Amino acid sequence: MQIKSLFSKNVFLAVKPFSALKESFREGYGKQKLIKDIIAGLTVGVIAIPLSMALAIASGVPPQHGLYTAIVAGIVIALTGGSRFNISGPTAAFVVILYPITQQFGLSGLLMATLLSGIILVIMALSRLGRLIEYIPLPVTLGFTCGIGITIGTLQIKDFLGLDIAHMPSHYIEKVQAILTALPTINWADTSVGVVTLFVLTQWHKLRLPVPGHLPAVIIGTLMALALGQFGFSVETIGTAFQYTLSDGTTGHGIPNVLPEVALPWNIPNAQGEVINWSFDRIQTLLPAAFSMAVLGAIESLLCAVILDNMTDTKHHSNNELLAQGLGNIISPFLGGITATAAIARSAVNVKSGAVSPIASVIHALLVLFSLLFFANALSYLPLSSMAALLLMVAWHMANVPEIIRLARRSTKNEIAVLFTCLILTVLFYMVIAISVGVLLASLLFIRTIAEMTKTIEQPVPEDLDDVLAYRISGPLFFAAADKLFADLHDKTVHTDHEIKHIVLQCDAVTVLDTGGIHALTHFVQHMLPHQQIYLCNMQFQPLRMLVKSNSIPELQKINYGTDLQDVFNKIREFEQANP
Repeated sequence: MQIKSLFSKNVFLAVKPFSALKESFREGYGKQKLIKDIIAGLTVGVIAIPLSMALAIASGVPPQHGLYTAIVAGIVIALTGGSRFNISGPTAAFVVILYPITQQFGLSGLLMATLLSGIILVIMALSRLGRLIEYIPLPVTLGFTCGIGITIGTLQIKDFLGLDIAHMPSHYIEKVQAILTALPTINWADTSVGVVTLFVLTQWHKLRLPVPGHLPAVIIGTLMALALGQFGFSVETIGTAFQYTLSDGTTGHGIPNVLPEVALPWNIPNAQGEVINWSFDRIQTLLPAAFSMAVLGAIESLLCAVILDNMTDTKHHSNNELLAQGLGNIISPFLGGITATAAIARSAVNVKSGAVSPIASVIHALLVLFSLLFFANALSYLPLSSMAALLLMVAWHMANVPEIIRLARRSTKNEIAVLFTCLILTVLFYMVIAISVGVLLASLLFIRTIAEMTKTIEQPVPEDLDDVLAYRISGPLFFAAADKLFADLHDKTVHTDHEIKHIVLQCDAVTVLDTGGIHALTHFVQHMLPHQQIYLCNMQFQPLRMLVKSNSIPELQKINYGTDLQDVFNKIREFEQANP
């Protein structure tokens, strides 16, 4: 009972639900702060409406599911989360994972994978894994996000150019081949709308207006599509590309102007009207994708929170943010929402627009809900090429080419190799493979770098001690460095011009000694004894503790210790006087 109580107490301390909301209200929340949150929430909501639909389309599901995600996640995660400023909803990073799931299992499979990822995120939060983001190197993060950006950008070419591709292949090389093959089917009306939308998106900031460029760009693209339609040109829109059927049998084009219905994810039929039999084996096939979604959601959410902390001089609660992300992804599928996480771009706009609490995210979600209920018909006129243009901009920002160029200029060859390894693996294979290989490669290269820093420096000895060699060891004595270092020491001792009876190792610069170092030291002592005496001095606490714990090894019991070099030299003189 005591262990169980202690565990519960530790979990409670690690995970603090509603912490960001509580802190905001504890500092005092009045009318002025509410007005700031309303302005910020409305600003972000304007961006989220078209972007949420575009991301849903890119994930292979009807656009209303992106709106459902923004509504549910925007409220649940914000209220229960550990970051005051995170705006959660569908994000571009997930597209490369969600699209293949949708192709294989349909909407039901995507919602099931989202539910599983939410459970994994809750487990991660209760396991206090919120700070693990600190152990993912920057080249790994830049590499896989750039790879995701490239993949997303490639997927948008079809709608941006209006290409006639019946089914997009699953592998990247095949995608590129399908696009190149379909280039003769380009629809110049779709392309013109996409180009104009992209132009407005990239140039709007020059006007220095408080309104984000997303809404004007989409409106201009929609008006252009309507004008082209009057002249007989066909432009694919949300209304022409998507249909829906409500529970009462009502059908329509575009998106339904009703609240999201509560439904069990495993009971939702696929495109052929069939309900998937979710056996244990089928759930197992979803687990790798769900794990990928959870890991990516955790990385993106916590990265976003760290960025916002730096922008606002605040501090988020990482484990609670993971818990909130998990809860949001557990609840969202029951209301038709797909995978959600904190969106860095929308969250940054939230901060720049003056947000002070999670209420801003709630306002943004309510604006999305209002648009769904009252402007669904208008949203159906949005061109798919304009949606693709939005995602091309998102893909460019995710690729973060300027940051990669800066990193390449100031970093080592090892870091550049890790970055491009992650990038290539993300594009050609799978994100989890890219992150796993990237972290492993970065770790191995880091270990090699640290091992190369461990060196020996010969120290001067008194003239009356001509049978003594003294070396100062600088750097950690761990498994990757110790064997080579002691082998070099052995060679230096054997190949001297005169007989050596005493070997002194000054260890004031040895910060770490592990079992690999103990093993190498033991072998070194074996080779030296009985012809040479070994002395260690200036030991730091951790290495000395390791030696004490390993004192049962016979070879280590024969080592002599001193406080410093002078103390060891005095002990050697006493030894030689006693043993002439």
